[in-house]
Amino acid sequence: VEGAVLDPATGRISVYDPLVTDKGKKPAVAPIVPKLPQGAIIALWFGFNGTNLTLKSTDNSLQDGKCVGGLKKSLFGQFAYCNAPAFFDAANKAIQAGKLVPPALGMGKDGLICPTVRDFGVVDQDQSDNVTTAYLVDRKGRTAQMNAANTAQLAKSGEKILVNGSDNRLLSVAVDGALGCKSWEAPDLADPGHITTALPLNELQAAAHQAAPVAIVPAGDPMVKVGDDRNLRKLNLYRAGVNQPAVDDLDNASTKAYCKSLLAIGPERILIDAKFTKGQPSPDRAAANNLFTFLAQRFNATFGDGNLNCQGLLDTKSPIKVKNDDDVAVSATIFGMQSIDTSTCVANGKIVQKCQGKTQIDDQTCTFKLNSNDNQADLNCPNDKNNNGDNGDKNDNKGDNGKKQNNNGGGKHEDKQQNQNQQNQDNGSRQHKKLNMDQQD
Repeated sequence: VEGAVLDPATGRISVYDPLVTDKGKKPAVAPIVPKLPQGAIIALWFGFNGTNLTLKSTDNSLQDGKCVGGLKKSLFGQFAYCNAPAFFDAANKAIQAGKLVPPALGMGKDGLICPTVRDFGVVDQDQSDNVTTAYLVDRKGRTAQMNAANTAQLAKSGEKILVNGSDNRLLSVAVDGALGCKSWEAPDLADPGHITTALPLNELQAAAHQAAPVAIVPAGDPMVKVGDDRNLRKLNLYRAGVNQPAVDDLDNASTKAYCKSLLAIGPERILIDAKFTKGQPSPDRAAANNLFTFLAQRFNATFGDGNLNCQGLLDTKSPIKVKNDDDVAVSATIFGMQSIDTSTCVANGKIVQKCQGKTQIDDQTCTFKLNSNDNQADLNCPNDKNNNGDNGDKNDNKGDNGKKQNNNGGGKHEDKQQNQNQQNQDNGSRQHKKLNMDQQD
């Protein structure tokens, strides 16, 4: 279970993961009782490691808490929430008022903007499900909140860590860890002095910064279907719990369109990131032997007829071939992905994705153009209008340093490292700035 607390006075969010205990068992360590701000707006999200999660009401608690686990006769499955729409409404208002600011996405080791839970490079058939919560479990099977004090106290008893196999945790822990990225974190009320990730933070950050195309729960998501049928009401109930917009027609949540973006982006990102994910542990050792093969088999499961059925909707097979050993993915080959350019140019702190496009430098509009054949980027800046073509001190920008990071992935994962300096050139009406071209894998 994952909880989030929003202080309406400050707009700040904190995270609190309530302790879950088995019936008839006491906690290994009594949970910390948080001190909440006046008028706090609180929401809960539930992630289940089984198949179907059912919330049981006590003294009308589910209705009072505005809890949703699906339709009455059709559960979401592993997911449920309480009061999430009210929480997100308050959080979005705080963002609009400037009280709450979702942090910008950083740059990954792969030279790409860090992914979010709405990035087609990391989503699966049922995105935005489950939580990032972790618990400690002692040898007697008793649970405790995951914090520094409890970890130290239970260390001698050989405690284990219990986590939820969620898309959110996959991003915030496994993928972010491999790429050197970091999801939004907030103070952890169960672990004083520490910060932690959470589903609502993931969704708010994605809503603020994910570039198009943005992955939003489609009508064909197994969690929002009723049996084999699409259902508008169930789709919108789910979306409301993860800060996603409602639709008035199922065609506005097209699974085919979702599949097209998944096919265009997913395999390419998996291939680009292979050099970073192959050395990382698998989130599920029963499914794959490392993070790369886990992501590969996960894509195929999503793409196949058992889930979104992208191969049927698009009439095409997955470009990923996975080799299994005793039902465990041990290798993967990605076809049709050649000369993938992930170049990123930076000049005076200005980032230009794929080294193509315009940016402002010293009050001038400069244009980047990638020359892949010569493995360099050209930066052209027109002279100042008031200078009449004079290449004097006013327009001499030799001090501007541009940095290019280029990762070229292919079927054989061959990557080259080069350092190249591009000299200033004067071609009359234009001036070329000197760039230090640092190409890295």
